[in-house]
Amino acid sequence: MAQGGDSRVNLFFDAIQWILDPANWQGPGNNGQRILEHLGFSGSVLLAAAVIGIPIGALIGHTGKGRGLVVAISGGARALPTLGLLTIFGLALGIGLEAPFLALLILALPPVLAGAYAGVESVDRATVGAARAIGLTERQILTGVELPLAAPVIIGGLRSAALQVVSTATLAAYISNTGIGRPLLAGLKTQDYPMMLGASIMVALLSLVVELLFLIVQSAAARRAEPHRAPSGATERITT
Repeated sequence: MAQGGDSRVNLFFDAIQWILDPANWQGPGNNGQRILEHLGFSGSVLLAAAVIGIPIGALIGHTGKGRGLVVAISGGARALPTLGLLTIFGLALGIGLEAPFLALLILALPPVLAGAYAGVESVDRATVGAARAIGLTERQILTGVELPLAAPVIIGGLRSAALQVVSTATLAAYISNTGIGRPLLAGLKTQDYPMMLGASIMVALLSLVVELLFLIVQSAAARRAEPHRAPSGATERITT
């Protein structure tokens, strides 16, 4: 039993040594390059999810129309296994970034959509009524009143999506030469377990950093919207 514990501790320290080894931060395919690839790919997926999900979700939250359909579609999308989607898209599209991009986009859209419609929907109706009373158009109300006040909840949806995408983007390495998933898969093939664990630790740390950054931005947005704070249940609806 003690030997098993010692081997796990040694494996952990070997993984840390692999991460800190200067040789792994030099040359083509080094750790720094893989991190930048991972962030760039994850960021492109999140940007696409935001471009698609925020306008649709905001419109649903503003009008109240189509909410049930979007909730049903989002719930179904959450249940789809990302690896299964990646396999299907990979068979259809071949080697490259297109298949993992689509698979992760489907993963990212539900929390972004939910954050957008829950945030807009939760804006105080008296505030919206006052905006209509002074003659603002529906578009002006949505863009100038509801979206700024819904920003903390919208960012919360983006934060949830970002965490899922960054932590799952390692799957992109199955059919493309990109991201931190490459050393993880290389370690699996060669039974280099310190490399595998080291790559996993890097993904976990990267996810924590992204989570912290979004938390800071969300807190700043919440302070700006404080005078017209949305009901406390709005954020919980992102994950339900």
